[in-house]
Amino acid sequence: MKFDELKKLIKDALLKAGLSEEDAELLAQVHTESSRDGVYSHGLNRVGKFIELVEDGTIDIKAEPTLIKSMAMVEQYDGNFGIGVKNAIFASNRAKSLAKEYGLGLVSLRNTTHWQRASTYTMNISKENLIGIAWSNTDSNMPAWGSDKVNIGNNPLSIALPDNDFVLDMAMSQYSFGKLQVTASAGEELAYIGGLDKDGNESKNPKDIINGGLAYPMGYWKGSGLAIALDMLAAMLADGNTTYDVNKLDKGMCIGISQVFIAIDPNNFTDDFEKKMSDTIAYIKKGSDSTSYPGERMIIKRKESLEKGIEVDEEYVKKLKDYIYGEK
Repeated sequence: MKFDELKKLIKDALLKAGLSEEDAELLAQVHTESSRDGVYSHGLNRVGKFIELVEDGTIDIKAEPTLIKSMAMVEQYDGNFGIGVKNAIFASNRAKSLAKEYGLGLVSLRNTTHWQRASTYTMNISKENLIGIAWSNTDSNMPAWGSDKVNIGNNPLSIALPDNDFVLDMAMSQYSFGKLQVTASAGEELAYIGGLDKDGNESKNPKDIINGGLAYPMGYWKGSGLAIALDMLAAMLADGNTTYDVNKLDKGMCIGISQVFIAIDPNNFTDDFEKKMSDTIAYIKKGSDSTSYPGERMIIKRKESLEKGIEVDEEYVKKLKDYIYGEK
C-alpha cells in the first residue's frame, strides 16, 4: 500500500473516533511511518486498539500535558491520560528546546498512555543534530528473572545519535509483544527462544508465549535488572507510577505510565562526534556485509517500502474500513 493511501485510511478512522484534524494528522503520520519502517505492531496494527481505548473513555483525546515543575533544563509534566503519541511528541520537542538553550534537556511525563514506537521520539530529537534518549515503563508483561509470575514491564528504551541513521530501539523482553503478535499472525516461529509455554517449556512459538506462557527478559537476568532499573528511574523522574502502580490502576495496557525524554547537544562535549560515529560504524562492519548497526535495517526497509509499497495485514485494513463505513 502506498504511504499516502495508508495514512489516509488511518487518519479517516481516527477522525471518526473523534480526534481533531490536527491530532488525527499527527497520529496517522506516526503510525504510517512505523509501518513504513517495518514496525507493523506499532503502526497500522495498533490503530484499532487505540480507537477502542478512546471510545471506552480510557484515553482522553481532549487532554493536554500540564507543567508540574520546571528546573532550568529539566521539566516535569502530567499527561492527564491523554493521547500517548501527542504527549510524547510534545515532551520530545520540549527536550529539544531545552537542549538548544542549556546544552541538555530532560523532560519527564507521568499519567500518559502508550507512545507506540519509542524511536519516533529519539529520531525527532536527533534530526536536529542532537542526541536523543527516551524510555518508558509499562504495565507488567513479563517475569522478573527467577519468578514464575508476570511482575515487571518490558520498558522500551531508544537512543538515536545525531545527523545519522544510528537508532537503537528495544524492549527489555527478548521479543517485544508486538513482535510476538506479528510473528504469530504470520504463522512463523521466532529465530531464538522467546520464553516459556504454559507448561514451563522453552519455546520459539510466539503463540505458546502469548497464550498462557511467559516472555523471557532480554539477556535473562540482565534484561530483568535493566527493566526494573528503567521502571524505577522513569517513575522517580516523572514523580509518576511504577509498573506496580500501573497494575493497581488496572485501566488497560500502558495506561498511566511514566516516560523520560533526554536531548543532548554533542557539540558541548566533543568537536568530532561525527568522526567518532563514522569510524565506529566502519570498524563494526569491516570484513562482514552481514553485520549491521542499530537502525541500518530500518533504513533499508524504509527505502523498500517507499519504492514497492508498505506491507499491510489485510485483516487490519478491513477492520479499519469496516469501522470507517459503519460496519462494526
